[in-house]
Amino acid sequence: MYKYIFKRVLDFSLSLLALVLLSPVFALVAVLVRCRLGSPILFKQKRPGKNNQIFTMYKFRTMTDQTDENGNLLPDSVRLTKFGKFLRSTSLDELPELWNIVKGDMSIVGPRPLLVEYLPRYNEEQIHRHDVRPGLTGWAQVNGRNAISWEEKFRLDVQYVHRITLRKDIQILWMTVRNVLKREGISSQTSETMEVFQGTLSYEQAAQPVEAQHISA
Repeated sequence: MYKYIFKRVLDFSLSLLALVLLSPVFALVAVLVRCRLGSPILFKQKRPGKNNQIFTMYKFRTMTDQTDENGNLLPDSVRLTKFGKFLRSTSLDELPELWNIVKGDMSIVGPRPLLVEYLPRYNEEQIHRHDVRPGLTGWAQVNGRNAISWEEKFRLDVQYVHRITLRKDIQILWMTVRNVLKREGISSQTSETMEVFQGTLSYEQAAQPVEAQHISA
């Protein structure tokens, strides 16, 4: 009952209340982003939601638009400023996603919405992370966030999808607050942001000898 009815009611009520109570914080962060990073203030990107439905996700921007001599964007490590790192480490850049929750695109707790281009790269188990609305925070976020591998992250996402309860959501919210205060798991082990997900072998492919995998590829 909670998963199908009460979770959405709580998502809408709590996110709407948060938008009102945090409006001064929104205004302050918006002004700082405009002054330090320029416009636009918001970063907007298409992301897949429940049942792979595409929606527009909103965040405060954390990077500059610096390009090389050919007009190509510079690497994330160059464009991510000290101020941008602060927004990410405190999760202040995520605040506009509260509007996505009010609209019904997202939930407070659920698997994080990733890039649309990843959809065909999931194996048959990983794609189940899209059986529910994506979340502002999730089970993978409080168990390593960007510091764990994609495979471990998706395993935790699917584990959550199969075990959604009010108690679990409260636990995740509490752990989220703790991790934000500690600023844990913001970056991966090898990059300022998370590396691109290239795909995972299916169960059948993983069980094949290495030679057979090369042939099928």
